[in-house]
Amino acid sequence: MSDLEKRISEDLIEAIEKDKVVLPTLPEVALQIREVAEDPDAAIADLAKIISNDTAITARIVRVCNSPLLRGAREITNINMAVSRLGMAYTANLATGLAMEQMFQATSEMIDKRMRTMWQSSTEIAGIAHVLAQHYTKLKPDQATLAGLIHQIGALPILTYIEEHDININNIILDNLIDNLHPVIGETILKRWDFSDELLIVPKEHVHFDRQVPAADLADVVMVARLQSLLGSDHPHAKMDWTNVTAFERLGLDPEVDMNEAEDLSAEMEAAMALLNG
Repeated sequence: MSDLEKRISEDLIEAIEKDKVVLPTLPEVALQIREVAEDPDAAIADLAKIISNDTAITARIVRVCNSPLLRGAREITNINMAVSRLGMAYTANLATGLAMEQMFQATSEMIDKRMRTMWQSSTEIAGIAHVLAQHYTKLKPDQATLAGLIHQIGALPILTYIEEHDININNIILDNLIDNLHPVIGETILKRWDFSDELLIVPKEHVHFDRQVPAADLADVVMVARLQSLLGSDHPHAKMDWTNVTAFERLGLDPEVDMNEAEDLSAEMEAAMALLNG
């Protein structure tokens, strides 16, 4: 570990322990969406009204409903119809994920580029997770999508720290910092956001390749989705022996199979990824 990496790491860990790290807050529209979705007395019209205040998210959710992935016999033309088609929980998870995109922006060019690249990677993993959950588990695809989008949320305070302190840092050191610190910071953020326990464990657990749990969970799905997204890259995780990754067995997947080579799954993954990009 370089002196710079050690100093930044110690500063951030101390800030976490003293509850002084500046954690990102969910966009206001996401907070309102979650509040309505969790209200047992809320109706479809209540959720549709909140979402309709954000025209970009509204348009994208309507597009989701008319996509090959979820298209029904009848074309969806407005947000009320969309929420009726998807259901409140699915719509809320999708809208929360879409709203989070605005958090992955910065003022400095280097950090902004890194954040946008990270969001792009997260949408790819979320798309794969959606398909994995749908075909290989009893988990809800919308939750798997959200899990994919938040699995590396802990990187945001690290990148913000680099930007605010105007630190000149190379990509290798920055990658190491993010890999080492984002899981614990991510868990802290999701606790602050009051996310469910199933989502709360994802930042930490999706990199525990020998984890032992009774059945496939969201961390397993994100783990396998992330590994699939790394195929063909120089990342160390792409080159390790995946037969030792326990999540593949729980999902009933061959660790040596590239999901992109399965035509039906490949098309679905591409469709799921496209839904998350404006």
